[in-house]
Amino acid sequence: MKATGIVRRIDDLGRVVIPKEIRRTLRIREGDPLEIFVDRDGEVILKKYSPISELSDFAKEYAEALYDSLGNPVLICDRDTYIALAGGSKKDYLNKTSVNLLKRRWKTALRPL
Repeated sequence: MKATGIVRRIDDLGRVVIPKEIRRTLRIREGDPLEIFVDRDGEVILKKYSPISELSDFAKEYAEALYDSLGNPVLICDRDTYIALAGGSKKDYLNKTSVNLLKRRWKTALRPL
């Protein structure tokens, strides 16, 4: 785990403020769901929650069905990472951040005439 050197206090209601720099780096926005874990050493771990990643098996089947029907590569992603892929190289996409890859794809796909 990476140490940040930032210390925060818990308020009367049990709230902790996550510093803006960390939220920006991890792309955590107001209202984003977070999972809370406690490990064996008593460390509290916050993790961004993605409901679509819970459906990864279904997403894989859905992507395969779309690829079989349309014949085009299919990528299913949440805001941050790719969840399922059909019709392409999995190692190029899966578990990588979707934002940067999508920006690159749009730049090459949307060229002016």
